[in-house]
Amino acid sequence: MFDTSITFRKIFGHLKTVLVHKFWVFYYACKLGIPWRGLKHDMSKFSPVEFWESVRYWDGKSSPIPRAKVDKGYSLAWQHHKGRNTHHYEYWVDHLDRGGIAIKMPWNDFLEMVADWLGAGRAYQGKDFTYQSEFDYVVMKVREAKIHITTAEMLLELFGMFAKDEHYLSDFRTVKKNWKKKYEEAY
Repeated sequence: MFDTSITFRKIFGHLKTVLVHKFWVFYYACKLGIPWRGLKHDMSKFSPVEFWESVRYWDGKSSPIPRAKVDKGYSLAWQHHKGRNTHHYEYWVDHLDRGGIAIKMPWNDFLEMVADWLGAGRAYQGKDFTYQSEFDYVVMKVREAKIHITTAEMLLELFGMFAKDEHYLSDFRTVKKNWKKKYEEAY
């Protein structure tokens, strides 16, 4: 049976949202010194399981995943996506049978997550985007998420720097080695 909730407007709207997101992730990945990761970012969003569920729940204002979860109680698109994309902190949670234990993400996955969150902010907030709003999002996420303590602390510190000085990102490559060393040496 044809799903009547899927329209051409939703198909092309979702496609545009994904492509705008990918553009911004690539932009930020280049600033963070991981251009290849930015280029291949989120290719699984074009797989049928992710694409069609996201089209069905697309509204152009925020991720369709939470709406799928409200409607169905779960999202197959999200299960597929987080299981294939190591830049999601959820990928790095083990021992779910014991409540979940967060594992520290590898450095390049961490950087891609930073680019991903910034790219999502740009895609969904458009001209209303600010680094302060992204910092506020990170604060909220870190409070509620099962995220490794080092990963959480570095997210807060880095997004805090972006919020204080939006030019900090432009200079990130000059301080990247120091951030990497600090991240990798922490527990």
